[in-house]
Amino acid sequence: MTSPSTEELNAVAQWALNLMEALGAPGAGVAIALENLFPPLPSEIILPLAGFTASLGTFTLPSVLFWTTLGSVVGALALYGVGALLGRDRLIAIADKMPLIKVSDVIMTENWFTKHGYKAVFFGRMIPIFRSLISIPAGLERMPLGKFLGLTLAGSLIWNTIFVVAGFMLGENWNKVEHIAGYASDAVLYIILGAIAIFVLVRIRSSFPRKKPATSADDTPESGTPHGQ
Repeated sequence: MTSPSTEELNAVAQWALNLMEALGAPGAGVAIALENLFPPLPSEIILPLAGFTASLGTFTLPSVLFWTTLGSVVGALALYGVGALLGRDRLIAIADKMPLIKVSDVIMTENWFTKHGYKAVFFGRMIPIFRSLISIPAGLERMPLGKFLGLTLAGSLIWNTIFVVAGFMLGENWNKVEHIAGYASDAVLYIILGAIAIFVLVRIRSSFPRKKPATSADDTPESGTPHGQ
């Protein structure tokens, strides 16, 4: 087996491959850390490509699993820090000035995260897009750092192992993983966009004052006439 040619790779895959060629397995970790910070960089491409590269003997499978998982944790920790620096009071102040957003929305989200935050951080690592963004509310709510790191490590290790091993086993057909995962990513994206559209429409509709039903003259009691007389 030989390394894929430039023509066979898209820009993201070529960039990730260049990192791995320059840095070895740590390059895969750097790529995944940046993928956490910039969700448009798809791990569904980077991880199978890293597995394929390991199958060529460029580096070992355990080393790429170690570095990609470390990269996931480092990227998540950076976004946790963003949430912690932003803080609840500042977020509420921003929400209060934004159109279509109410402070009650922030409080409701905060209450939901307080109740389901641990599950959200763990399972969120295995959901496209959310796997990056879920770190910000964790930082906002100051989730205990040890638990955040443990849940992030566990969830990321599962996600990374599935995609890296798939790329390792498929070899030159590693890009089939990207196509399959792409459908799941698109589905999640459409659900998010649909939810946002519904939220905006409901909020716009609720911002218009409701018309009070007109009352007829017959329904209005005569002034000065006691009820029942």
